[in-house]
Amino acid sequence: MPVRALYDGAMPSRNGTDATVSPATRLRAALAGERVARVFGVHDGLSALVAQTVGCEGLWASSLGISAAHGAPDASVLTMTEVRDAASVIARASRLPVICDCDTGFGGTRVLRRMVREFEAAGVAAVCIEDKRYPKRNSLLPGHVLLDPWEFAGRVQLAKESQREAEFMVFARVEALIAGAGMDDALDRGRLYAEAGADALVVHSKSPSADEVLQFAASWRDAGQRTPLVVVPTTYFHTTTSELEAGGVAMVIYANQALRASVRAMIETVASIERNGGSGPVEETLAPAELIFDLTREEDLQREDTRFQALVAEQREAWCKVGASR
Repeated sequence: MPVRALYDGAMPSRNGTDATVSPATRLRAALAGERVARVFGVHDGLSALVAQTVGCEGLWASSLGISAAHGAPDASVLTMTEVRDAASVIARASRLPVICDCDTGFGGTRVLRRMVREFEAAGVAAVCIEDKRYPKRNSLLPGHVLLDPWEFAGRVQLAKESQREAEFMVFARVEALIAGAGMDDALDRGRLYAEAGADALVVHSKSPSADEVLQFAASWRDAGQRTPLVVVPTTYFHTTTSELEAGGVAMVIYANQALRASVRAMIETVASIERNGGSGPVEETLAPAELIFDLTREEDLQREDTRFQALVAEQREAWCKVGASR
């Protein structure tokens, strides 16, 4: 099978976007578009390159994914610098806009102010902070303590005041439904955060159906609110992007599916090798090395090497002609 057939030959060029338009500007356009924006969770440069092959509108630098890649739990264990560096690698690998999952903001207001400036300088298009107390727990686990809503609204306002470029975005993540605080509390929090300047609200739910987020979206729309809504359908995975779009959702983040798929594949592969004493039985299921070369643009290096050698030869010939004429 040809390498490109593995992704239907649809891999977009890394240079397929207008480099003169900032990632944050493109992210804003995606949020304001007529169609729901699709964002995929990634944790390193390679997963970013894989995600962009499907033509999505952005990348989610996942706290769970980055933590797992460090062999650490998703529990505010990594430092701000470690997460920033990982997000910077992702932003450099792909021209897609990157939204970085920054949990509760890595600390107090002084840290939050620095965090915004550091991630903006790292090439990230947006940061997302959530309204839980530090240290966070992953939203799929029990035991959440919400931050006072007015305090979190103040943190959102501070984050917006700390950015240097107007197009940079701050997403506010509403965890009231996750924590069991109810729909009214979630809506009240959403209104406060929107008034504080949040560019988008991530309305999180771990319900097995999309009923909660669609109810939130309907109430949000009926109240005349204009701040775009973002959802993460990890647990209500049978709901399609079209259904969420029809319900008023502007962006859908598939935050950890690629991570979970890769972990299962790795476990099954190494277990098979150990069981069978070799990789023969699984080789047909593996991506060929040529695909890795393709994704990481090995051919670009070869082309640049050839161009450089031609330049050297041209310069050498020119100097030889000058020497011969003396």
